[in-house]
Amino acid sequence: MPNAMFQNIPFHPDQASSIARSVDQLHFVITGITLFFTFLIFSTICYFMIKYRRRSRDERPANIEGSLPLEIAWTLIPTMICAGLFIWASSQYFANAKAPDGAIEVFVTGRQWMWKVQHPEGQSEINELHVPLGRPVKLTITSEDVIHDFFIPAFRVKKDAVPGRYTSLWFTATETGRFHLFCAQYCGAFHAGMEGWVIVMEPNEYERWLNSGASGETLEAAGQRLFQERGCANCHVEAGGGRGPSLRGVFGHPVRLANGLTAAVDESYLREAILTPNSHPVAGYPPIMPAFQGQLDEEQILDLIAYIRSLRNEGEAQP
Repeated sequence: MPNAMFQNIPFHPDQASSIARSVDQLHFVITGITLFFTFLIFSTICYFMIKYRRRSRDERPANIEGSLPLEIAWTLIPTMICAGLFIWASSQYFANAKAPDGAIEVFVTGRQWMWKVQHPEGQSEINELHVPLGRPVKLTITSEDVIHDFFIPAFRVKKDAVPGRYTSLWFTATETGRFHLFCAQYCGAFHAGMEGWVIVMEPNEYERWLNSGASGETLEAAGQRLFQERGCANCHVEAGGGRGPSLRGVFGHPVRLANGLTAAVDESYLREAILTPNSHPVAGYPPIMPAFQGQLDEEQILDLIAYIRSLRNEGEAQP
């Protein structure tokens, strides 16, 4: 009976993503090294307490000289261990920092106290995220109010959702099923209830789900409509020659600014350029674009970004 009871106690969440096993291996190695040296140090302290205790008031301990080999050993060994762990952890970080080409793009917005998920095809979800099995998924994350933290324990991924900026993470699910997602940053009175589910589906089943619930207007189409309604096309003429720079093919490439510096055109740059355009004016164009701060919500900004991303030069691959 006791053995059966302990077998049902999970020591870690499911390993349901491509990076989960490597993250766990690093975690358990660090934990094992920590426990080993904790036991070694406290055992040595206890041993010396007993062996070298003072046995009488008149006892005078012998003068003990230092040991150079011992000093070198307990300096060099921990240094080598820390350097090895640093290299191992850094290699994992850099390998998992950038989503692979062709990853499915999904936008996530945190607000007190829920997660809003938007798929480029037009499908929207609240506190749920449907993804296909075996395909990389990139999440672009932001917040409408305070700092949240998008956390999927079974995938071993976690990223802050920060107001006024975009962060991103990616994963490849390796098991079908339902997996908990949480907000891992205290964000107010009902923080504990800010949770949901990631539903991993077979690719064919995912395509059926995606097509069955689409709203009929993709993010790209919604962004194009908003682009026209707000008069953006009057200045940002695709063929060039307008009062503002053409936006065709700009995403994923550097742009030269009026101050002589260059900036990479990504989601964060486009967001800032929409809300406060005169903070980083493009070289060769007057700073005449009106600011849309307070006029657009996060969903509208994501729509516009999706549309600008779609304006690729002929023959250019999806960024």
